[in-house]
Amino acid sequence: MRSGRVYISSDNRNVMGRFLMVGEDAIRDGECTDVYFRRVTDAMEKDGVNPEVTMEVTAGTLPDPWGVFCGLSDVVELLEGLPVDVDAMPEGSVFYPNEPVLRISGRYRDFAAYETAILGFLCHASGVASAAAHIRLAARGRPVYSFGSRRQHPAIAAMIERAAWIGGVDGVSNTCAPEGIPLAGTMPHTFVMCYPGTEEAWCAFARGAGPEVPRIMLADTFADEKVEAVRAAACGATAVRLDTPRSRRGDLRAIVEEVRWELDIHGYPDVQILLSGGLTREDVAAYHDIADAFGVGGAIANAPVVDFAMDIVEMEGRPHAKRGKRSGAKQVYEMPDGRRITLSLVVPPPEGGMPLLSRYIERGAVVARPNMDDARERVLSRLSSLAGEG
Repeated sequence: MRSGRVYISSDNRNVMGRFLMVGEDAIRDGECTDVYFRRVTDAMEKDGVNPEVTMEVTAGTLPDPWGVFCGLSDVVELLEGLPVDVDAMPEGSVFYPNEPVLRISGRYRDFAAYETAILGFLCHASGVASAAAHIRLAARGRPVYSFGSRRQHPAIAAMIERAAWIGGVDGVSNTCAPEGIPLAGTMPHTFVMCYPGTEEAWCAFARGAGPEVPRIMLADTFADEKVEAVRAAACGATAVRLDTPRSRRGDLRAIVEEVRWELDIHGYPDVQILLSGGLTREDVAAYHDIADAFGVGGAIANAPVVDFAMDIVEMEGRPHAKRGKRSGAKQVYEMPDGRRITLSLVVPPPEGGMPLLSRYIERGAVVARPNMDDARERVLSRLSSLAGEG
């Protein structure tokens, strides 16, 4: 284990601190792990067993035909300084079931305790990035914003927003998002309710918000959506947000079409409509033709994790895998026609094939670090070609 401050006591249960959170030093010291890793490495140390192994991270199944690989940045930070080699697909890569996305080689006991954190980083971030990419695809060019801060533990807000940005959202709501990600947000119902009337609230927002803040007014607090939308437009709204029609058991399409009609007929054709409030990917796909933008919360922030597993595929340089896994280290190649081929590293690469896994850590030294904006561009450049794949 690395030396340094530990946030978990020796019985692995008493977490220190004001909130129930594990400190990043504890994660980096390998203290945040499944207990069986500690038990088996203790037994192996007593027996002097510490084989050279190669392990690969793969997902046998996915929620959709393809996913977006994310979380590598944290893995690189975690394993830096350990005597291991790490090869991986770049963050933002599209991957398919059973393709290795990451490979680690080293003495087993040197990194065994980190498997829990490695998989946690990759499973969660890849799930969020994948959901964001699929929702962006469903929006067909309409802006999508990550509004899921209140649907997540605040300790991981930065990770969620980073993964959503890589997956293709146009902005995020949480102020702890990594630098460089545009922030987006309108106003809560509580703000409107704190003023004597809705017009007073909207006018106060128009006066008080900075010039860089879009004048997007919440238009469903007390009155019918079309009534509040027209009144908000008269107060200077550049867009109106509809957040609660579903809770009123209304026909959402009919409500949005009615709002659009009333805005147009009252002379506000340039005032846009933003939808939010429990939206799913299916909602985004269903309303992309009548809404101008979408604020999506839980469908991104609470997306299903990618069920990655990390398995030994080589032992002391020889193919070695458990039942149900293919032995031997592998490479994934993308062919000029877009096909993907996974081959053993001992097999010559296919002609014209581009290898997707590259070196990030060489015996503990970082030789490449993931870049958030490069990862996002990698996703955006692929989305149009993936439209027919679900």
